[in-house]
Amino acid sequence: MQDIGYLIGVLCAIGAGIFNNLGTVVQKKVVNELPKGEKVGRNLLKNPLWLFGLVLQLVLGTILFLFAYDIVPEWGIGIGPALVPGLMAAGLIVLALGSVKILGEKLKWQEYAGILLMIAAITLLGFSKLESDVTEAHLADPAFILRLSIFTIVLFLSALFCEILQRRKEKYRGIYYAVFSGFMFSLSNFWVAPLITLMALAFGGQYILFFIIAIVILLAVNVLGIFKIQQSFQHGQAANLIPIQQVPIQITPIFVYFAIFLLTPPTILSLPFMIGGIALIIISSFLLAKRQAQLEEIK
Repeated sequence: MQDIGYLIGVLCAIGAGIFNNLGTVVQKKVVNELPKGEKVGRNLLKNPLWLFGLVLQLVLGTILFLFAYDIVPEWGIGIGPALVPGLMAAGLIVLALGSVKILGEKLKWQEYAGILLMIAAITLLGFSKLESDVTEAHLADPAFILRLSIFTIVLFLSALFCEILQRRKEKYRGIYYAVFSGFMFSLSNFWVAPLITLMALAFGGQYILFFIIAIVILLAVNVLGIFKIQQSFQHGQAANLIPIQQVPIQITPIFVYFAIFLLTPPTILSLPFMIGGIALIIISSFLLAKRQAQLEEIK
């Protein structure tokens, strides 16, 4: 039964990635159609197609995302913040297939290679079984809270550093925006786990302040993450920016598992599987997202 729950959690994470990236394809098409020089912001909020893409990401994608994070503990399908971000990268296949559908063209060898590498990466991550979850015991541990706080502050400061750099080096503005967005979504991927645990405790009158802090952080990082990646689309090709955004998203789970949860791998092959899977995801994401460069031509 535990293996079935684990498999369902893996499938939920993959499904969340698919809907998230499908929303990205839709949003990118809308951004391409903005008049030259027009900034992203209110104009996107008035566009039904862009809002549809947002619904795909924040509603359908989020529902599956939360199930993968164990929003219903009794079901035993949660796999935690160490595995979910990597498995969600499966949605990058949608970036290739979605753009092909819009352009009416066939896949090239790069896309086929990227899809095969992504499948291999997902297989490796699935076999790693590096599950983690935030429990009430973690929230009552001052050392865990300290590690969590340091992790959060470091990622916020890293994002702030990117913001400073983009103002000084306009040539690389799109890259800095994409990395900024990646740091925000890294925080989002992590903070979902404590929020789910805090949700039940807060209704019982415990950790209410902590619960409010978690909600504020999640709202802030998701809004900033979405906004910054939209800005990055105006300064470069999605083929380069989306994979760059994925780098911090894919790397931070390693620190989450070992530096925050202080866990040891369940098997001797778990760590090699995870590192190999993440490496293949980063390579695959560049190959799959190459097709997205052609979306720049859609008007």
